[in-house]
Amino acid sequence: MQSRSSKEQRSGNTLRLALLGLVFVVVLLAGGFSIGRASKKATTTKVSVGGGLDSIAAARNLSADDVENALATYVPSGKYDDYYMFASGGHSGQVFVIGIPSMRILKTIAVFTPEPWQGYGYGNDWSEAALKTGRTMPLTGNDITWADTHHPALSETNGEYDGRYLYINDKGNGRIGFVDLRDFRTKQTIQIPNHQSTHGGAFITPNSEYVHVSSNTPTVWPPAPNAYAPLDQYKDKYRGVSSWLSIDQKTGRMDLDKSFQIELPPYTQDLADAGKGPSLGWGFVNSYNSEMATGGKMEGKPTIESGASAGATDYLHIINWKKAEEVVKAGKYDTINGMKVISMKTAVAESVLFFAPEVRSPHGADVTPDGKFIVVSGKLDPHTTVYSFDKIQKAIAAKDFEGTDPFGVPVLKFSSVVEAQVELGAGPLHTQYDDKGFAYTSLFLESAVAKWKLGDWKLVEKVPVQYNIGHLAVAQGDSAKPDGKYLVALNKWSVDRFPSVGPLHPQNLQLVDLTGEKMRVRYDMPMGIGEPHYAQIIRRETLKGILNYELGTDPLTMTTSKNVVQQGKEKIEQRPGVTEVWMSALRSHFTPDVVRVKKGDKVIIHITNVETSRDTTHGFTISGFNIQSSLEPGEATSIEFTADKAGAFAFYCTEFCSALHMEMQGWLLVEP
Repeated sequence: MQSRSSKEQRSGNTLRLALLGLVFVVVLLAGGFSIGRASKKATTTKVSVGGGLDSIAAARNLSADDVENALATYVPSGKYDDYYMFASGGHSGQVFVIGIPSMRILKTIAVFTPEPWQGYGYGNDWSEAALKTGRTMPLTGNDITWADTHHPALSETNGEYDGRYLYINDKGNGRIGFVDLRDFRTKQTIQIPNHQSTHGGAFITPNSEYVHVSSNTPTVWPPAPNAYAPLDQYKDKYRGVSSWLSIDQKTGRMDLDKSFQIELPPYTQDLADAGKGPSLGWGFVNSYNSEMATGGKMEGKPTIESGASAGATDYLHIINWKKAEEVVKAGKYDTINGMKVISMKTAVAESVLFFAPEVRSPHGADVTPDGKFIVVSGKLDPHTTVYSFDKIQKAIAAKDFEGTDPFGVPVLKFSSVVEAQVELGAGPLHTQYDDKGFAYTSLFLESAVAKWKLGDWKLVEKVPVQYNIGHLAVAQGDSAKPDGKYLVALNKWSVDRFPSVGPLHPQNLQLVDLTGEKMRVRYDMPMGIGEPHYAQIIRRETLKGILNYELGTDPLTMTTSKNVVQQGKEKIEQRPGVTEVWMSALRSHFTPDVVRVKKGDKVIIHITNVETSRDTTHGFTISGFNIQSSLEPGEATSIEFTADKAGAFAFYCTEFCSALHMEMQGWLLVEP
């Protein structure tokens, strides 16, 4: 008899687990079996549900809810999660890939910061090339080796995640990185011209024409090394910028020659989103500090915190990026630091830029899946505000303005563009959506998630989370077709949720189940390797990651390397001052395994992992030279360095690859 398909096996296994959980809970409820938490006295009635579950539950003092939550999030060994969550890594400078519902970290994607396990930034050519373009800050000339990654953005087709590419911004240093989701490796980092920082995104237009970021803190304009203006000239000499970075559809790389920027006032631009459906071609960026507060507490002035909260409203930036394309094609732009920039004056004259009042200190501008509404929440107001795109268009056409801001940008009447305001609770921040017409908004001050109904504009329920939730992510929640099965709360504090590991506590990511009548927190996940700020959740089957490279693949270009090494064709060539090696890596040896050079030689080693089996990774390092490369099956890479010290230096495979892994080593002999 033929064996069942893996899909049938998974379905059967899932059914058995569900039935087992149901039986256990029914027995608990019907038989009076109750296991309290540590703070409560446990009363037990012996039950037999198979597999020793009753004894495990009793020994670990688990309640019925605990057991149900465990079953709801359990992914058996060898089985796969339904979704992947791409979460920013905060101060780690990386991106985390997390399985849902298991909440297991599946991978760290190295982006802006060297990462030794993956050999990222430690001497091999492909990762050095990916890092170096974004490594130097133009304004200071300094080499930047850390980042504050904030907003991952998955590529889209027709407003749906397509699983091809991922983009991530560096808030601290005005950079953006590109990750190829075929191999989950970073292929490009860019220092965005005219940015000191980034925060308004990254977000993707619905067919991945552009990835957008806007500046966070304004900078002296035009930006240049040593450019300076005192803060009393802030209004006149400082500016923000909205960047629309063109994406090459075949490679995923960003092309600055086809990109453009829009000059903005010196407010602090914050979160953003792209229109879709009827709002296709538009972008929405909120802002705070329209007061243009600059601080100076020690000088008798208000802090930025209080100064930026003095007014009743800030400005939602409404940008017609399709119109901006036409303006650029017509040549109506300035070139600043090699970037096409539409001046604020031109943006106003060409109907590219409009403002609408929004509640002060907002931190979310989230377009609904149908593209008809933009939801904005302000941290200092219990309401979330719903803007109608149709009303915005009618107000623009009718010139229904309440005036202009201090820079001449037309400001639409609040009453003319708002569809509704919904009272949700204390400190609303960020909103995402499900497939049933509900919206979910994080409540930072209340430490809760609010669920409310689109169209009815009514609060439905809240669920408390622990603690101080910032952003949240719903399955497919930023796309035109959300799933709405799971929500992850990205909490800033964990306080007492985990044992003490020192004053620096882990962040707490909580899985919330949206499938029942009520929202339920199912799982707490400590995150002790960075601070995820924002995340996007994609269906697993949408991703098409490769298992092996074709033999000789250069990961940077995903084409065959010109220095691919075939087995039997390994060689060493020596020229005056240069030793060049073509080396293969195969369980459990390098060929060649002895390399002789002269002190002062430039050494170039081309290595190909000639394995064809899945997961047969090899590493390569030379003691004392700060070199480390991870070579996936089929990968070809090159390492270049100067042998500036005489001696006998061992090299070895850094990835445990076989029974004779310890013997996979060799010598670099640097002769005096």
